[in-house]
Amino acid sequence: MRDAVDDFLDQWAARRTDLDLDAMGSIGRVLRLSRLVSAHLKDYFAQHGLETWEFDVLATLRRGGEPLTARSLADSVMISSAALTHRVDRLVARGLVARESVPGDRRSLHVTLTDAGRRLVDDTVEGHVQNQRELLSALDDDDREEFSRMLRTLLVSLGDTP
Repeated sequence: MRDAVDDFLDQWAARRTDLDLDAMGSIGRVLRLSRLVSAHLKDYFAQHGLETWEFDVLATLRRGGEPLTARSLADSVMISSAALTHRVDRLVARGLVARESVPGDRRSLHVTLTDAGRRLVDDTVEGHVQNQRELLSALDDDDREEFSRMLRTLLVSLGDTP
């Protein structure tokens, strides 16, 4: 079985026989997989009136145990504080989250889900899990476990640790 990356590798191999292209193939596949998965997730969330980033923030609040400080929320969704402020503003305008002052700290804010935000994330997450299962359906249980183990190893080696 061949994929689009094989064609790119063949082209490089024909022009640069001196290169070891194994890593290029793996990284190319990870990047293409990321784009394809992102597109599928975007389509799923759009069916629920959400952008992917909106679900990410709502789900982080839901699973993280509310309230979360803006700083911890930004760290968890891996964006800057400025980007989080913009996103929270948009979610507040939609009535999905609220900001609250942190007692004793005038510079910090807590972000919490509203009832509408909690309902939306709860209504969406089950289908999201099923959608993810479908995206991985070409892999059997053992393959999924091994795939997850290898990805975890790479992520940790690149510094993606709690």
